Amino acid sequence: MVSRSRTLPIGAAALAVTALLSGCAGGSAGAPSSTSAKADAPATITYVGYGGAGQDAQIQAWQKPYTAAHPNITFVNTSPPDVAQVKAQVDSGSVQWDVVATAPYAAQQNCGTLFEKLDLSKVDQSQLVKGTVGDCYIGNWINATPIAYRTDAFPNGGPKTVADFFNKKRFPGQRGIVTNLQNGILEYPLLADGVKPDDLYPLDVDRALDKLSEIRDVTTFAPNVGALQQAVQSKQVDMFLLPDSRLVPLLQSGMKLTIVWDETVAALNAFAIPKGAPNKKAAVDFISSVIEPEQVAKISELLGVAPVNKEAKPKLDQYTKQVQVYGPVNKGGTVLQDVDWYAKNFNETSTKLTTWLAG
Repeated sequence: MVSRSRTLPIGAAALAVTALLSGCAGGSAGAPSSTSAKADAPATITYVGYGGAGQDAQIQAWQKPYTAAHPNITFVNTSPPDVAQVKAQVDSGSVQWDVVATAPYAAQQNCGTLFEKLDLSKVDQSQLVKGTVGDCYIGNWINATPIAYRTDAFPNGGPKTVADFFNKKRFPGQRGIVTNLQNGILEYPLLADGVKPDDLYPLDVDRALDKLSEIRDVTTFAPNVGALQQAVQSKQVDMFLLPDSRLVPLLQSGMKLTIVWDETVAALNAFAIPKGAPNKKAAVDFISSVIEPEQVAKISELLGVAPVNKEAKPKLDQYTKQVQVYGPVNKGGTVLQDVDWYAKNFNETSTKLTTWLAG
């Protein structure tokens, strides 16, 4: 059984962290992953995702198959994921969440303090994309955040490069960017400023923010991907940095969008388990199952995200094919975020960005 609960309340102090993070070889879907279904103790996993259609897809691709194979395991769904809320729960000794969607570097930097160290030795990593498994996280998909624009906003042709996105004179119009480190808010300004993709890391955060300042007056900074998706849908922004999983429903709705395949920033999305989670054993087994080929293929088919398992063979439709960052539609390059760099510099970088956004 899969059920939903209301979103847990968060305090004002948590909102900045939420904004920075909020922002997609083994057996078949019915096969147990790391433990036998017969050994399952009854448990209800509290699952914290980003909400909306994306979380609905996760229920369909991951939770329902898992519950079918493990009848004693049920799910309660809530949103949004928030490191500040995890910290509050851990510090108070009253942890309510079991599985949290998060940036892998946030989990890694807080490994052993806010998030559980994981024994994933039984997970077959031979066909997984490098970096999928960390000490305190397991990746579930790769999110690309390409530049895109509303085709009707630029009837004579819109931006074609990252530099064009930052050119207000040649391409006037309202920009949209999510205040989320996972969605390229720092990488894109550096690329526009002439930094080569191979030279991005270590990130020059100050240089990125200086470049971002050039378009600050014509940019809507959305607190999460859902808010920016809504802004696109209501035509409040003309060009934007929006994840593949959020472009797909817009395309499905009939919106005319043009995706710019120049240099595209992609990031690993992951699951982590808060330290002291009440259902740690069940949670570890569940997150180990989401990287099996069939589940990986299913989430790619539903959201258009890139698979973390090389054995996955998603059957994409006309919409998901349009956002396939590692597919033939992408005629440019792809920058995959450096998890290790962010893990070492996450807190400092988050503080700098939060201060800049508030300035």
